Amino acid sequence: MEVFEMKKVDLNYILEKVKNGEKLSRTALYDYPMANIAEKAGIEIINVGDTMAKYVLGYDNTNKVGMDILVEHAKAVRKGAPNAFVMGDMPFLSYRNIDVAIENAGRFIVEADVDAVKLEGGLEIIPIIKALTDAGIAVIGHTGFSLQSRQIGLGKTDEEKAKDFLKICREMEKAGVIAIVYTEVPIEVAKQNYEEATVPIFAAGCGEYTNSPMMNFYELLGFTEKRRKFAKAYDNLLEKSIEATKRFVEEVKRGEIK
Repeated sequence: MEVFEMKKVDLNYILEKVKNGEKLSRTALYDYPMANIAEKAGIEIINVGDTMAKYVLGYDNTNKVGMDILVEHAKAVRKGAPNAFVMGDMPFLSYRNIDVAIENAGRFIVEADVDAVKLEGGLEIIPIIKALTDAGIAVIGHTGFSLQSRQIGLGKTDEEKAKDFLKICREMEKAGVIAIVYTEVPIEVAKQNYEEATVPIFAAGCGEYTNSPMMNFYELLGFTEKRRKFAKAYDNLLEKSIEATKRFVEEVKRGEIK
């Protein structure tokens, strides 16, 4: 088996790839074994996301995980993928004001050695992004459909929503983000933002208008029974894992395991 020998992926690496028109591979995962697999396969960017609540802990929303859980999992991911660019999701209520945001983002940087933190929201989080970047913390902005708050202050009509979305992206850039994340924004809006952006765009489900497409690691490996409409399973490890475990159970029942 050939293992990919990855060089350290830092912001300069990302910017060079973007400048050269090369796409960057990106996934979301939450533990050491998965991170180890991802790095050996050549995944460049890993998001330790609050989606862990759904994919690992079985909750129906992402607000069930806090800083302690995410920091511990980010530590494990960093150990498994020492050369990947790792970003940590700031969970619900962890950046409710500037002081709290700096303290919690600092935990990600110092304790888990992540390369950047990711904040979800709209114009209301611009002052927090600015404070974090002023403190020397690399920030990735996440806007569009927000998993945490379910709303980000977009207008009611499609035209208003597009205008507000583009404004949020530009304000995030002014505040110092190193990249912007969003998912399933209408193609025409994604195209306009991609062409106007001054930072890398980490969009998923937006066609070609992204520097770094993303797929959750559990979805791409086929560990989930359901997938988002833009996700692709490259194998069916759920079925294979069940079958392997069934063989173990059968051998136990036959007395073959000593």
